[in-house]
Amino acid sequence: MGAVTRKTVHAADGEQLSLYTVRPQHERVGAHGVVIMHGAGTGGKERNLPFAEDFAAYGHPAAALDFSGHGESTGELRALSLRRRRDQAAAVIDEFFDAARPLILVGFSMSGQTVADLVDLYGGRVTAILLCAPGIYAQDAWDVPFGAGFTELIRRPESWRASQALDTYARFDGRALLVVPEQDAVIPHGVTELLRSALATRADFATLRLVGAGHQLGSWLAGRPEARRNVISTLLRPQSYGRAPRAGARPAEGPVELTSS
Repeated sequence: MGAVTRKTVHAADGEQLSLYTVRPQHERVGAHGVVIMHGAGTGGKERNLPFAEDFAAYGHPAAALDFSGHGESTGELRALSLRRRRDQAAAVIDEFFDAARPLILVGFSMSGQTVADLVDLYGGRVTAILLCAPGIYAQDAWDVPFGAGFTELIRRPESWRASQALDTYARFDGRALLVVPEQDAVIPHGVTELLRSALATRADFATLRLVGAGHQLGSWLAGRPEARRNVISTLLRPQSYGRAPRAGARPAEGPVELTSS
């Protein structure tokens, strides 16, 4: 008998949030709770279910949710905001993982910001983060609903430079993996480089470049089990490069950059 996958609904933030939970048959010692968060627009939990099942195969219980206005959750997209995304993900974490369990946060695209917001909320309980073609947003856009006002704010030239996420990631001293596609027509190169620099400050950090992939990494990885396993094994790789866990100092060799096809 393998992992147990359940589709369930959780009431939070005035919405009914649809999600998958995947429990491994045998949890590994020190298992983390893994939360997988989709990007904006047409993103959803369905494409992230294979990732959740793969984490469970490594012995870690996982959850993948639809934010409100997406997939099978209630609500309207235009009523969602970055703040509400943080609150909804936190509600899932608090419901399905006990407070003593360490966390691995996985964010696609817009959820690059949501992962940072959750790191601010949960602090040292977050021991590893996986960012897939991540985006970040100016602090003054954080509480604005996803309508015309939000669009106007984020279209200001290089507004992402004012994101609080950069400070958060510069302070983060756990394991961090930045997954970037070969071609990304959505996320500006400057965003990726700022994130790379911030994560390299203190984290045990690596970058994985996926040859042949575009921005929609959730869809791309959903049909490529070997690529997913490579991403997860890279994130969970044995401690290396001279760094003790959560030491807070950069390794002598610097961040690692890998390529996968």
